[in-house]
Amino acid sequence: MLRMLILALSAAALLCAQSTNEAAVRDVVARYVAAREHSDEKAIAALFTADADQLVSSGEWRKGRPEVVRGTLASSQTTGGTRTITVESVRFLSPDVAIADGRYEIAGMASGQTRRMWTTLILRHTPEGWRIAAIRNMLPAPPAR
Repeated sequence: MLRMLILALSAAALLCAQSTNEAAVRDVVARYVAAREHSDEKAIAALFTADADQLVSSGEWRKGRPEVVRGTLASSQTTGGTRTITVESVRFLSPDVAIADGRYEIAGMASGQTRRMWTTLILRHTPEGWRIAAIRNMLPAPPAR
């Protein structure tokens, strides 16, 4: 009976920790969008690991925090618009690695269009908290005929 109680308490603690971590991951994604919308270079940089990379829908591959930050700011300035990421799911590969998948939209671009994409962010738990290690943006392909 004691063994079952210990297992139940351990499972409850694990679920609570995962729920807390999921909220923290979602918060990092929200802070990334906010920092990007405000063109806040320092806030953007603080959300990434030093070795972060970003593969964007144009095929450009930004490697390292400085290149990710520069490219992020340049892209926002060039395309304009308002960015939103709606996280659809968070999955933990380990206690310190998470994948966040979401719908990524840029509305009111300089071209007048709205771009609808998918994004995947890989986050790593560091001593400073959850940080973005990689971003992959994808434009949906037209349905096969």
